[in-house]
Amino acid sequence: MQFDNNEHPHRRYNPLIGEWILVSPHRAKRPWQGQKESANNEERPHYDPTCYLCAGNLRSDGTRNDDYKDVFVFDNDFPSLLKDDVVAPENTSPLFQLKPERGINRVICFSPRHDLTLPEMEVGDIKKVVDVWKAQYIDLGSNDFINHVQIFENKGAVMGCSNPHPHGQIWSQSSLPTNVEKTQANLKKYYEANGRSLLADYLAEELERKERIVLENEHFVVLVPFWAVWPFETLIISKRHFGNLTQMTEEESLAFADAIRRLTIKYDNLFETSFPYSSGIHQSPTDGEDHPEWHMHMHFYPPLLRSASVKKFMVGYELMAEAQRDISPEKSAAMLRELSETHYKHR
Repeated sequence: MQFDNNEHPHRRYNPLIGEWILVSPHRAKRPWQGQKESANNEERPHYDPTCYLCAGNLRSDGTRNDDYKDVFVFDNDFPSLLKDDVVAPENTSPLFQLKPERGINRVICFSPRHDLTLPEMEVGDIKKVVDVWKAQYIDLGSNDFINHVQIFENKGAVMGCSNPHPHGQIWSQSSLPTNVEKTQANLKKYYEANGRSLLADYLAEELERKERIVLENEHFVVLVPFWAVWPFETLIISKRHFGNLTQMTEEESLAFADAIRRLTIKYDNLFETSFPYSSGIHQSPTDGEDHPEWHMHMHFYPPLLRSASVKKFMVGYELMAEAQRDISPEKSAAMLRELSETHYKHR
């Protein structure tokens, strides 16, 4: 039988983290009688007097937000990491290893508008967010105990977002987190063996094949990675090889904002809903070392599977064996590629 990647089960390798995933495209045809989410079509006001993140409002700890007009950053009132330098008891067994972790957590409100998500912002306003990401990477990374800066956004209640005001977070810490450490090891191994960026070589092949490209501009490409786990997972990769946000030119910063806006518009248009996702930027550590192996990229992990109300669950086989997806990455890319770049609310 002739192999068809849109019909036959197979495994794919993710060179960034050195793991395999199972692809079962034929399962996309199965009927769904499981849980359905509430589609997020709520019309929110420009300003909500009860919102902890709106300009001028009191937060839950009694701190009053600035009357901000653009992007607003503050230290998280309920951080997962603390700055305190503490000493742990000596580890006496390899089976019970423990080490203290220091860090700084911050929140970034993208705009004072309570109702304005990234796909509905102008490119210039998204660039202001990108510029703040740059500044925060520098500021947090300048602390001698901070070796990694993770910028991310959880969008939508289905992704566990605790406040609907459009915002992201930064968790900076003293260690490389597990997934970043895996990526670091694989990028370095490839660079040392080939003298080139793994993602630069990967992107060159993707641009040649044109199977999984969603969109591109002069400086960035958005694609569904060959090894994507989530149904409509995407990756934004810079065409030029550089390691972190601070190494972008002004033109590249604007192009990065453009790529984010165009992609998130396509996401919203897919099921005509405010599309939930978790996104995050992977870039070089802030440990003071040169990292020529790093190639900045941004992941988007949306949970929706076949409609605004049916999401992908990571359970059973995924938890016990390995990651698995139904619809093929090639089909997902084609669906996203063909969508309009005019937001459905403005047609």
